[in-house]
Amino acid sequence: MKKLFIKTYGCQMNVYDSARMADLLAPLGYGPTDVPEDADMVILNTCHIREKAAEKIYSELGRLKKVKDARQRGGGSMMIAVAGCVAQAEGAEILARQSAVDLVVGPQSYHRLPEMIARLARGAGHALETDFPAEAKFDALPENSAGVGPAAFLTVQEGCDKFCSFCVVPYTRGSEFSRPVAHVVAEAEDLVAKGAREITLLGQNVNAYRGPGPDGEVWSLARLIGALAQIAGLQRLRYMTSHPRDMSDDLIAAHRDIGLLMPYLHLPVQSGSDSILQAMNRQHAAGDYLRLVERFRSARPDIALSSDFIVGFPGETDKDFEATMSLVRDVGYAQAFSFKYSARPGTPAAAASKQIPEDVKDARLQALQALLSAQQDAFNAACAGRILPVLFEKPGRREGQAVGRTPYLQPVHVDGAASLIGRIVDVRIEAALANSLKGALTLPVEKVLVH
Repeated sequence: MKKLFIKTYGCQMNVYDSARMADLLAPLGYGPTDVPEDADMVILNTCHIREKAAEKIYSELGRLKKVKDARQRGGGSMMIAVAGCVAQAEGAEILARQSAVDLVVGPQSYHRLPEMIARLARGAGHALETDFPAEAKFDALPENSAGVGPAAFLTVQEGCDKFCSFCVVPYTRGSEFSRPVAHVVAEAEDLVAKGAREITLLGQNVNAYRGPGPDGEVWSLARLIGALAQIAGLQRLRYMTSHPRDMSDDLIAAHRDIGLLMPYLHLPVQSGSDSILQAMNRQHAAGDYLRLVERFRSARPDIALSSDFIVGFPGETDKDFEATMSLVRDVGYAQAFSFKYSARPGTPAAAASKQIPEDVKDARLQALQALLSAQQDAFNAACAGRILPVLFEKPGRREGQAVGRTPYLQPVHVDGAASLIGRIVDVRIEAALANSLKGALTLPVEKVLVH
């Protein structure tokens, strides 16, 4: 069996894509390896969101070239592929800059990997695929492999039509596309049959889902969630990432009415300043976002909120930044992600005047992260003493320990729970640690296993 090493960067959708690439290559005789030195094929599944993403990939390719050269000197071979959003954005430039790369494939074309490998085997040099045939991609993917864990990802929507002025996603993932309801349900049923108990529905703007239903109507995300909630054996549903502009009445109601839908919502706002939101082309105001938060909390009072923030966007004043801090104080987040603005070539914001100095960005980011961290710590501390249902997903670092997640997506470490992986079990939260919770079973393992 040939060995396949995949290094995944970025979002959960890339995690899903990497798993599907492994599924695609399994019939060609590729099995997984954890180290590139042993691999007959290496895939870098890239993300273009973070700062200097392309340069970091070129640096990694430089290291892989040495590994590839060493294998060739020993009489072996290695194929190197760059996939994902950097592949889409850079395209042929990757082949020009790094001779060790054999294949470049965008996120909407990776279903063509077997064909591309065959093309190389015929001596056709390099292979490049960066089209946007989203529908063809999903039609061509095989069933998920047998290695499905208790928590699984399922892409239901791809692409973006919002064109935020800082973002490359519309250029690397294409326009919005929603998979047919029947295809999503069939894949979800397959995941559950293979051991998944929780499914997270993925999309660049997942709540923009508008998939063709079996009744001939266009289904919303809420209606899709309602159908998935009927799958026997499925116990939890989540979705991410959402755009405030696409949040609908029926999706808010779903958080109230569908028990399998977890009380956790990742709803990026990016800034609390209306002038910055307008410059970002976010198509909503801070007040719109706050009213959405109120509606969700009215529908599901125990809901935990997460968000994304960018500080130092071009033109951001001290007053604009304080508006962001004020919004954070008003909302109160259980978790959030925050970044300094960094220019993405080809996006409108990259050419904007009034770029913010790095030292100002640094200071603002530190202040924001201190506030967000304090809110997360307070949320976690408030869970101490509570009994929460935890889905155990994997072994912990210590012998006999298992790690799971609460409905609020918090990681929990529990000693003596290794035999409970794949189950949802009541856990008493004993303490909030730096990045996780410590818990204890409320019943002996033997009694839990009986149930």
